[in-house]
Amino acid sequence: MNLERIVEQTVELARQVGQWALGERAGLQRGSVEAKGEHDFVSHVDRTCERMLVEGLAPLLPQAGFIAEEGTGGPKPDGLNWVVDPLDGTTNYIHGLPPHAVSVALVDGCTPLLGVIYEPNLDECFWATEQSPALLNGSPIAVSSTPQVASSLVATGFPYYDYTRLPGFMRSMEHLMRHTHGLRRLGSAATDLAYVAAGRFDAFYEYGLSPWDVAAGAIIVLRAGGRVCDYRGGANYVFGREIIATNRLLHDEFAGLVQRFMNDNG
Repeated sequence: MNLERIVEQTVELARQVGQWALGERAGLQRGSVEAKGEHDFVSHVDRTCERMLVEGLAPLLPQAGFIAEEGTGGPKPDGLNWVVDPLDGTTNYIHGLPPHAVSVALVDGCTPLLGVIYEPNLDECFWATEQSPALLNGSPIAVSSTPQVASSLVATGFPYYDYTRLPGFMRSMEHLMRHTHGLRRLGSAATDLAYVAAGRFDAFYEYGLSPWDVAAGAIIVLRAGGRVCDYRGGANYVFGREIIATNRLLHDEFAGLVQRFMNDNG
């Protein structure tokens, strides 16, 4: 399997889809947006983008299945799957706000092999494979060199529906507001992870996520020199619905803080 050839074609496809979505935004009517659940929205743009991605990716690896947010295609229980988020940050998109992103990963079981994240508002495409460094528009990127949490800029995301862990999350945010350079919430987990890889954020954590939110970003962070884990320090971050991503230097300190607050909701 030639990952370099596959990722080149995936980058081109993600750019095409992201630019199409950006062009559609001006004409999007709020009344055409459907609610899949509380605070969970979908539009014809999401569905069309996903169909474009699946149709474009399928010929690249006919043996691979699809794990896609809107359910296009079907997953393979074992082996290769494309993990696709056609429009990460839909709420931002329907309100005319950046960022929003196309996120595509190829996974073998639970292991990401390549990831592509395209944020069309800034025309920035981040990608990496397990055999290559992380790139932004073709140029190498690396995580930051911030050595400690006190000097860090941290990104997070707010829960949309799972409020069972909210007490610990609120305590974690209060601590980070008081003891870092700041806390940011962009509304697109894929973009947050890409920005960790590029050194713009020093750390990111969020729970209540789906595989298509994080699979691409995780491998990009890793290939940019960062570290990724779940809230217990393990490797179940693609399918485990929670993720910590850092610049490596402050990983143990930051992960320890998240674990302390998020694994104790008393």
